[in-house]
Amino acid sequence: MAGIYIHIPFCKQACHYCDFHFSTNTSRFEEMLRQIAHEVELRKEFLQGETIQTIYLGGGTPSLAEPNWLKEIFDKIKDNFTLDLQEVTLEANPDDLTEAKLDQWQKLGIDRLSLGIQSFQDEVLTFYNRAHSAEESIQAIQRARNAGFKKFSMDLIYGFPHADHSIWEKDLSLAIAQNPGHLSCYALTVEPKTALGNWTEKGKFQPAEEDFVAEQFEMLQIKTERAGYLQYEISNFALPGQESIHNSSYWKGEPYLGLGPGAHSFDGKNRGFNPSNNALYLKSIQNERIIYTEDPMDEIDRLNEYLLTALRTSWGADFDLIKSTYGKDLKVEKRSHLEKLESEGWLVWNGNRLSLSKSGKLLADSIAQSLFY
Repeated sequence: MAGIYIHIPFCKQACHYCDFHFSTNTSRFEEMLRQIAHEVELRKEFLQGETIQTIYLGGGTPSLAEPNWLKEIFDKIKDNFTLDLQEVTLEANPDDLTEAKLDQWQKLGIDRLSLGIQSFQDEVLTFYNRAHSAEESIQAIQRARNAGFKKFSMDLIYGFPHADHSIWEKDLSLAIAQNPGHLSCYALTVEPKTALGNWTEKGKFQPAEEDFVAEQFEMLQIKTERAGYLQYEISNFALPGQESIHNSSYWKGEPYLGLGPGAHSFDGKNRGFNPSNNALYLKSIQNERIIYTEDPMDEIDRLNEYLLTALRTSWGADFDLIKSTYGKDLKVEKRSHLEKLESEGWLVWNGNRLSLSKSGKLLADSIAQSLFY
């Protein structure tokens, strides 16, 4: 089984923290989607006949697209792949959720929405340069429910610098009160070449201290657990049965095809990516050419990546699988280091599966990297 990711590289305005590939010049929007549909044909052999179980439209802002433009992409996927769809997700901003679009998305087969809420505080949304208000978020959620959507996720950002945790407490409480099946929560990160990055460099913005952010992460763990959510990945929390199938496939190392400029792909052995350049992408596809840069991986690369992704999840890293697939007995070869990590209270063993404790999740990447070969 495999997935398809579609990158829609347009937004109505730039969020101050975002370093994803996108453009606010939407003059070639329809043409871009037409060429993404053509890329489906050009790359139909990439997944080597694997059945498609998930489609995920990300960006950028896919909800800006006219549904009839998206239909051409869906039609091409149906024509060129074997489908057994279990989940079709569209990332959407609250201000784009009109009744007409919600109806048309469902007719396309979209059954899950990932809503870019980020915060329920208008002053924070203004600071982030988001296009919607807190009230629009709540209205959008209700509108989606009224339209018949059963599965949706909310994106939230924690770590906004403040004198106390009151902003995050309000955001988290309001989010849980809406009873979404899924929450994706990310720490506010200062990235180079973003407005936030420039402000920080010039001393106009001071990010929150690490301890402040860590405290909000711990609040997130406590409140979501009390509300019945499972932290099945470091940043992702779901009610039973509401886990993202598509995103879970990334963490399980399943193959996927990425379409559109800047999209990444994985064929099960090697990774690669399309150019993060709209004009170059359009020109290449129009000329029946694929400009795809492969990033070859050897066995050690794959093992290290497995450790990095698996340890972020609730199911953890399977040491029997590591031994049979990669020929490495980590329990023997990394014994002293594992014992040290366990003595710190950061590890949880379930038979021969290793996962992280609640406190260990705060250090997930560094713990995984310390086990690398």
